[in-house]
Amino acid sequence: MRKIIVCTFLSLDGVMQAPGGPDEDPESGFEHGGWQKPVSDDEVGAAIAGWYEPADAMLLGRKTYDIFAAYWPTADPDNPFTERMNSMRKYVASRTLTSLEWENSTLLQGDVADAVRELKASEGGDINVVGSGDLAQTLMRHDLVDEYRLTIHPVIIGTGKRLFADGAVPTALEPVSVSTTKSGTVVGVYRPAGKPGYDSY
Repeated sequence: MRKIIVCTFLSLDGVMQAPGGPDEDPESGFEHGGWQKPVSDDEVGAAIAGWYEPADAMLLGRKTYDIFAAYWPTADPDNPFTERMNSMRKYVASRTLTSLEWENSTLLQGDVADAVRELKASEGGDINVVGSGDLAQTLMRHDLVDEYRLTIHPVIIGTGKRLFADGAVPTALEPVSVSTTKSGTVVGVYRPAGKPGYDSY
């Protein structure tokens, strides 16, 4: 069975909104777009590249799809990510889009949880959920996430969309690998491990 892997860049206080640029996602008046690059380094880049090696598809929400589809088709061909991002199969969850222009993109039909269950049961490699916070939270609620791959950067943003927002399903996580880069970014891979335990001191 294919794995659904949530790949996300987070600030220390859990914000995932608009890490890549000031105009990436200004929704709700967000003024901190582009916060990731100043607190990143080449070790973070190498880790992210490694996330894509076992994957042969991405699963995107509508907003992330729109951002990527506007950027990657005309991105610098010397960037090693450009060919990879354009050639990978993209599955898109949207209630508003009726057609997709970016190459190798497929619009999921019907209920998104049912569609993702079918994807998990199909032949192929891992499927990375990139950005797409609303979609990721839907997948969490339906117990469809197999792994989290997170970069947690040493910066506090204070406002913005969070991956684990209020109402997230309480979940214990098993650490698969955790390391810290020279810039202080924590690169962590975790797998859901059932419900959290509770105790007192």
